Amino acid sequence: MKKSGKPEIPRKAIYRLSIYLRCLQRLKTNGIETISSDALAKAAGVKSTQLRKDLTYFGQFGTRGLGYDVSQLSGMISDLLGTSSLQPVILVGVGNLGAALLTYRGFQEEGFEVVAAFDADVAEARKRSKSKKIHALSKMRSVVQQHGIRMAILAVPVTVAQEVANQLADVGVVGILNFAPMVLQVPDEVSVSNVNLAIELENLSYFIQD
Repeated sequence: MKKSGKPEIPRKAIYRLSIYLRCLQRLKTNGIETISSDALAKAAGVKSTQLRKDLTYFGQFGTRGLGYDVSQLSGMISDLLGTSSLQPVILVGVGNLGAALLTYRGFQEEGFEVVAAFDADVAEARKRSKSKKIHALSKMRSVVQQHGIRMAILAVPVTVAQEVANQLADVGVVGILNFAPMVLQVPDEVSVSNVNLAIELENLSYFIQD
């Protein structure tokens, strides 16, 4: 899906740009100002030809013999990914996984803030996390509108995942990070990224076999 004013970039390339961004952030922390395409590619675990191809979405830049300006490239990728400013997110489903995600401090470091969480059983959910951010599902629309929410983390049981995804789309959420092990049916304007831990383990299992 092409976003207004932005180039149409394949999902796999977007994933790699996120990896490049993290590498660049580490370089900035260590006081490194420039880096070659070969060195950045090695740090990201990709071929240098792939990295240079991915960076063509930003046009021609970089200095021959010196490489890329770390701060400039980091800023360009952040702007493209929409993480140059803190982006509000909601979490739906405060079970064991959801409670852990709600307390994870890494989101804010990466440009995201979980501003509210929702669960069908608020009292039980608050026992798990003791967070004041947890609300009933009926409050979802008002919170989404108040904070201008466009993204949600879905950590509900598979039996209700589609129903909740429908609710999220209905209140204006257009990006869902889905932890439920199923394919969600959503409107064309809604993007879904699936996180299936079992599938990832199956992939690892294949590669570690004798």
